[in-house]
Amino acid sequence: MAEIGPNTRLRVSPFYDKTVEEGVAAFSPYNRMLMPTSYGHPMEEYRRLTEGVSLWDVAVERQVDIQGPDAAHLVQILCTRDLSDQKINQGKYVACCDHRGVLVNDPVVLKLAEDHFWLSIADKDMLMWCRAIAAERRLNVSLHEPDVSPLAVQGPKAEDVVAAVFGDWIREIRFFWFADAEISGIPVKIQRSGYSKQGGFEIYLLDGSRGGELWDIIREAGAPLGIGPGNPSPIERIEGGMLSFGGDTDDSTNPFEVRLDAFVDLDISDDVIGIQALRQIKAEGVKRQQLGVLLDDEERQPGHLRWFDVHNTGGARVGDMTCGTWSPKLGRVIGFVLVSRDLKPGDRVTVDRRTNQVGGTLCDLPFV
Repeated sequence: MAEIGPNTRLRVSPFYDKTVEEGVAAFSPYNRMLMPTSYGHPMEEYRRLTEGVSLWDVAVERQVDIQGPDAAHLVQILCTRDLSDQKINQGKYVACCDHRGVLVNDPVVLKLAEDHFWLSIADKDMLMWCRAIAAERRLNVSLHEPDVSPLAVQGPKAEDVVAAVFGDWIREIRFFWFADAEISGIPVKIQRSGYSKQGGFEIYLLDGSRGGELWDIIREAGAPLGIGPGNPSPIERIEGGMLSFGGDTDDSTNPFEVRLDAFVDLDISDDVIGIQALRQIKAEGVKRQQLGVLLDDEERQPGHLRWFDVHNTGGARVGDMTCGTWSPKLGRVIGFVLVSRDLKPGDRVTVDRRTNQVGGTLCDLPFV
């Protein structure tokens, strides 16, 4: 394998060497880092995630560290969800929008103290965005990207593996809550979370020089349960109806269009970025919606990374298919569409996949 040297434009994670030892077959750039996306056996990796336990290098989920007297105020300004009841050691999934009401990220906000927060972000330069908003509002905060790198343990057996390493107390951690821990002198925070519907934990490594050691500890503890390397599975996430920011969204997507209504509180302060635009969008009526599509094509093929045009039965273009994959559980090709609200589950559509056209039926999400 060709060597990829760390640099400011495309960095490697603290777990990079271990992923190479595990036989990583593909990477994708994400937050100016290399994210493992395949170990060469997608169906084996899918089964490990859905039936056993999988170990993921997700250090690309970078953190924006926000501290200072105005930290809580800034975080609320950035998020369309009311965070007034958030407790210390609790995480909350949020939607961040620009002044148009368009999604710019869907991070998890972790509250470390009353004046200290992390935004655990999707693929976007949120540090620059946060700094700009803080400066615009003249807020007394400091912002930086800390030395924090998540390692995910996901799957039905994930809890047993993490408990074997840190103790049974981790079984009491509630969804999105987190706690401090240490193993062999390696400082971490453990959160019940992860980009799958199978359950598990994200272990936030607080010392990037110890990544290989932490990987080996988890790997050894999980060996009796068949742990192996993996990555956020496009098959599992599409079957489970999980949004991919930047994959299923474009430069005009608002939260209402992609099923994030529950994370928008329209009665919060006008200071919140995008909230006034979102009120107007809601009042005028949302134009698009995210649905599932069951394609007539049953060919087993890899998922696609580009958007495809969707047409109604009259031939008019009504939106886009934003992702797709062959589903082992449904035995057919499935995907998400972002289409006109004039359509409804059960309607027939045609997807233009550039090389051919295939029919499909719209459905609610999630698929399973």
